Amino acid sequence: MIEFEKIDCKQLGEVLYGGTHKSGLKIYLLPKKGYSKSYASFAARIGSIDNEFIAPGETEVTKVPDGVAHFLEHKLFEQQDGGNVFELYSKTGASANAFTSFNTTAYIFSATRDFYANLEILLDFVGKPYFTHENIAKEQGIIGQEITMYDDDANWRVFFNLLGAMYHKNPVRKDIAGTVESILEIDKDILYKCYNTFYNPSNMMLFVCGDVDAATVEQYVDKHVTAAPGGEIKRMYPNEPSGVNKSFIQQKLSVASPVFLLGFKDDKNEAQGDGLLYRQAVTEVLLEMLFGKSSKIYNALYEQGLINDMFEVDFTSEVQYSHTIMGGESVNPEKAKEIILHGIKNSRLCDAELERCKKVLIGRFLRLFNSVENISNLFVSNLFKGVDLFNFPSICEGITLNEAKERLQSHFNEENCAMSVILPH
Repeated sequence: MIEFEKIDCKQLGEVLYGGTHKSGLKIYLLPKKGYSKSYASFAARIGSIDNEFIAPGETEVTKVPDGVAHFLEHKLFEQQDGGNVFELYSKTGASANAFTSFNTTAYIFSATRDFYANLEILLDFVGKPYFTHENIAKEQGIIGQEITMYDDDANWRVFFNLLGAMYHKNPVRKDIAGTVESILEIDKDILYKCYNTFYNPSNMMLFVCGDVDAATVEQYVDKHVTAAPGGEIKRMYPNEPSGVNKSFIQQKLSVASPVFLLGFKDDKNEAQGDGLLYRQAVTEVLLEMLFGKSSKIYNALYEQGLINDMFEVDFTSEVQYSHTIMGGESVNPEKAKEIILHGIKNSRLCDAELERCKKVLIGRFLRLFNSVENISNLFVSNLFKGVDLFNFPSICEGITLNEAKERLQSHFNEENCAMSVILPH
């Protein structure tokens, strides 16, 4: 039996149970008594940036084509008998999906009934890869079309163009799906090598949220997840130079109005564990102060018609990279950038506004726990980073005005700023 550690968060009124299965698989359960919907995420710590590594027990570096993690995600849904996993889920009434991010691949489902039948489907198909020359060639065509389709998507292109402008070498600058050319290099041997390396239970996690029983979950894991030799995966990432690759990038597409994104790249990324959570918290509080709906910058942009309700601001905090990205539609992206930079430079942070924004952030965080989907996706990505999300409210409450000012000076440096614009043809 797994000895589950109980992690209490009195402020949230939530409890998280975590333990390690004999196979090395980490299992987390967040009980939601009385909830009609349950949710499960079976995730592997492999994303699009993991294209260069030394597998456990080996000494040679393996370098794989861009887009392998995403390709693997697609292929695992195809079964050896020619069937499709979605057909199995449709019989139980579950809603199933999967996604590949820069750092994680997750297979998920939500269900209002037959939770354990759905859990069995999930654990079974992810554990049974089936790759052939024929089904890989077929998938190359499908994903190739997907990549081509996104080449004309303004929101997709403005985002990846910005990442390419911000980063010199970090693989986060590359499209998650790879390129039409790179996926043609993927073969059966490459897929099995990546699967056997990254889909080892010791590099995976099962997160369950809902009205479920820990002992029963463990029984299904015992049945479908077998012990496998673990070992450290040495992930190889290039050294990222300081500053941005280029300060401006522009592309023309069929859009009704220009779209822009402004990015601020962090040069130093030594943070780990709660250090990552602190960096997230202090930056998000600062962003609320600078760009929240009641801020001077937001209102200056809005009143001059330079942004609309689609304007968004987001901070990403990872071990290998971190950045703030903001933007949306604008009739004059250059003017919007000018007002944003001027507003940042002339901002005057005060304690009263800091305290108000901390409360806004904590309230927003607490509301996430009303959704089993939001909880699960947040926890999976953070647990892989060694981050305890339950610490967010206390870390947020402890942020001082001096810390916010220091973050303002270090992060919003114009040398680390890049802009991406999509203009109409």
